Amino acid sequence: MATLCRPAVSVPEYVITMEETLELARSRHPDHPQLPLALRLIENTGVRTRHIVQPIEETLKHPGFAARNKVYEAEAKSRVPAVVQQALDDAEVLATDIDVIIYVSCTGFMMPSLTAWLINTMDFSSDTRQIPIAQLGCAAGGAAINRAHDFCTAYPEANALIVACEFCSLCYQPTDLGVGSLLCNGLFGDGIAAAVVRGQGGEGIRLERNGSYLIPKTEDWIMYDVRATGFHFLLDKRVPGTMEPLAPALQDLAGLHGWDASDLDFYIIHAGGPRILDDLSTFLEVAPEAFRFSRATLTEYGNIASAVVLDALRRLFDEGGSHHQARGLLAGFGPGITAEMSLGRWHRTSEEMA
Repeated sequence: MATLCRPAVSVPEYVITMEETLELARSRHPDHPQLPLALRLIENTGVRTRHIVQPIEETLKHPGFAARNKVYEAEAKSRVPAVVQQALDDAEVLATDIDVIIYVSCTGFMMPSLTAWLINTMDFSSDTRQIPIAQLGCAAGGAAINRAHDFCTAYPEANALIVACEFCSLCYQPTDLGVGSLLCNGLFGDGIAAAVVRGQGGEGIRLERNGSYLIPKTEDWIMYDVRATGFHFLLDKRVPGTMEPLAPALQDLAGLHGWDASDLDFYIIHAGGPRILDDLSTFLEVAPEAFRFSRATLTEYGNIASAVVLDALRRLFDEGGSHHQARGLLAGFGPGITAEMSLGRWHRTSEEMA
């Protein structure tokens, strides 16, 4: 049975604090008619620090989409291999043991995908399958877990590598002055995560069921407007309220598995913002403490898009994991509006050998 092993996570060395973010907004947009609202929304995110791939003075410039995409490619090639190697080591597998690489990112573009470069650079086998996913945004972390689960179900002795690489700071657009854009300037951060899903063996979450759900007629609520200047992020004000229709989808998936989504042992949830977690706590009728790993990611790193779910899971591992056979839910939310959900039990190899 496929096991999601301990993720490896890395964030860049440049840090911007909440206080610095607020001061930048005040100094750059002093006459903005909705500045007080934007400042209040940024403060309410609870994001204390974010990490970015360039110093803030470089981040605030816009040298053009082509130049930014070159930075994306260079930074990805510089930073991803170490994270991948750590994930392989933590899962106790070699690059040659990997049968498919699932690469998710929505903040830059490469063709061929970074998967091809990784295969050539890190001694993966030339027959390693490649699944790059570029357009699921924050939901892609959950989607990557689900596609790895599907692959290892189809090929029970195979191993999948998940890589999430998000440099949200490279999508900063100085001319976008809507309240949603100003809020995003204080919400999103940069991060890289990787994890192995082992078809056989391994310690972590034994994946048992996955599913997807799309809220009808919401495809323009989270989207990119692609222009000559790059990706312009559009965020509808209704997005924070999407847990009301998505919570039943989580409950339905758990119900199909004979579980109660309100009575599980752990929850690994994409933290798009604090209201997402607050509402999910209400609609699923679980204690806010259940989402402590997601809140910690949001507080320390901001919304790092597809990498959030893997970082929240890494925090559960760091806490010592859960008890053997503990039941849990993982979910990522993103454009569509799409939910990518999975269920699994915590598996300890020491229990297996006992």
